[in-house]
Amino acid sequence: MKKRLFLGCSIILMFLSAAGCSTGKNETESSETKEKSSPVRLMESNEIASMNTIVTQDTASINAQVHVFEGLYSINEENEVVPAVAKKLPEISEDGKTYTIRLRDDAKWSNNEKVTADDFVYAWQRLVSPASQANYMFLLDGTIKNGHEIINDDMDPEKLAVKALDDTTLEVELEKPVPYFTSLLTFPPFFPQNEKFVEKQGKSYGNSSEKILSNGAFVLKNWDQSSMEWDLEKNPDYYDADKINLQKVHVDVIKEAVTAFNLFQSGELDQAEIFGEYVKQNQDNPNLEKVPASRIYYFKMNQKTDGKDTIFANENVRKAVAYATDKEGLVEDVLADGSTASYGYIPKNFVKNPKSGTDFRQDAGDLMKTNQKKAKEYWKKAQDEISDDIKIELLTSDEDDEKKVAEAIQYQLQKALPGLKLEIKSVPLNNSIELTRNSEYELAVGRWGPDYQDPMTYLESLKSGNNTNYESKKYNDLLTKISNDYGTDPEKRWQAMIDAEKVLVEEDAAIVPLYQQTRSLLTNDKLKGMYYPSFGASTIFKYAEYK
Repeated sequence: MKKRLFLGCSIILMFLSAAGCSTGKNETESSETKEKSSPVRLMESNEIASMNTIVTQDTASINAQVHVFEGLYSINEENEVVPAVAKKLPEISEDGKTYTIRLRDDAKWSNNEKVTADDFVYAWQRLVSPASQANYMFLLDGTIKNGHEIINDDMDPEKLAVKALDDTTLEVELEKPVPYFTSLLTFPPFFPQNEKFVEKQGKSYGNSSEKILSNGAFVLKNWDQSSMEWDLEKNPDYYDADKINLQKVHVDVIKEAVTAFNLFQSGELDQAEIFGEYVKQNQDNPNLEKVPASRIYYFKMNQKTDGKDTIFANENVRKAVAYATDKEGLVEDVLADGSTASYGYIPKNFVKNPKSGTDFRQDAGDLMKTNQKKAKEYWKKAQDEISDDIKIELLTSDEDDEKKVAEAIQYQLQKALPGLKLEIKSVPLNNSIELTRNSEYELAVGRWGPDYQDPMTYLESLKSGNNTNYESKKYNDLLTKISNDYGTDPEKRWQAMIDAEKVLVEEDAAIVPLYQQTRSLLTNDKLKGMYYPSFGASTIFKYAEYK
């Protein structure tokens, strides 16, 4: 277990675009017949993969987990980190390395046991253990003291420098100052787990609603890993239960925009996410809300499979594909949902320069803009080195709308790069996740949503050991300096992150950023208080109400 595991939110792209339909305001609730006891009906684009927080890797799971479980901190409607199970923000030592966190004494599990500091110690030791094969164990590498050694199987997980001083006091020692550490604790892999319950469930823990304990605002019902629908019911034992207005939320997995739109129109959904033509046709619909997100969709170009170089080990191929991709055409003609073309891996309106307050994207500028002339120049070099005829396989999931996007990409690249044959391979979502995890692909469209509020949540994902098999000493060295040398020098750290992104996207063309997502949501007038953080979960309805 010497390699780092980078999976996280980066999964095969799930698009839901579709052809036209009539528009109009949701009329179902105008009669005000819906009673308070009736569930609010929401949707997810995909199934929940697991409710085991240490193996989190998909948006649907994260969205469910932030309502069913609760960590030390959470994200409020102002996109701020606020206390949750913790009483207040951490006490941080002068050198920035020791965090003392006081827990509230009224947090309970759904079996009526108290949530204690030991529950966090147990969960984090599981997260860092190589035996767990946790998707996000890398978040502990170089952050919490001894994390690196444990991940590389050179030290026992119990040596992780986190300890319970008593039931309500947690002490964490960091390897070095980590500016984003508190925001990291809002992310599900850092949520607590009840040791006695988890050990009793064994490998089945997190696989169904009967195999979890809740400590959050809601309790999950009627769910297992094959479920296409589930329920979230208000947790009466939650410490803040008096402020939780929704009694029940029913969630359906809906993978097609036409279905989501029609269910919203008929009143069977209180919120629907729509794409493509449906967004165009609903521009004047008062129920439509466009929500900018921080998810970046990008080409994953795998450079090795089974230890052997793929076509993308060739830098000229990568740069040809990067320059040939018409990002503007993709967002305007295919997505048509307000998403914007991306010319960098760090999204706009995510983080600001600590000194000047300017946006990262403004400071870093545009990288690798579409340039058909350069694309052909690099493609000719690639053909001279490989062959006049080059075949590439594009991996997608088997949803109809994702295949439409894949077909648009196929058309773009084959038109721009003479001699290219781009074949589309469509498989079920779980299979596509497994294939990318094991680096058994050539080209795929992945997405990365931020786990915490810092550019490193993106940049760290491509450090050596990632599933694109990108290796760069220059890039790795920059990340090391950012992590180890510049923790207390925000200006140097900021510039080093800009430099690292340029190496990744422009100099090496290791990935090709495609677009930054904007979500188009149709929401019932009566559903108030939903909010959409720029990192972590995509939707939070904890304090929402239906009135």
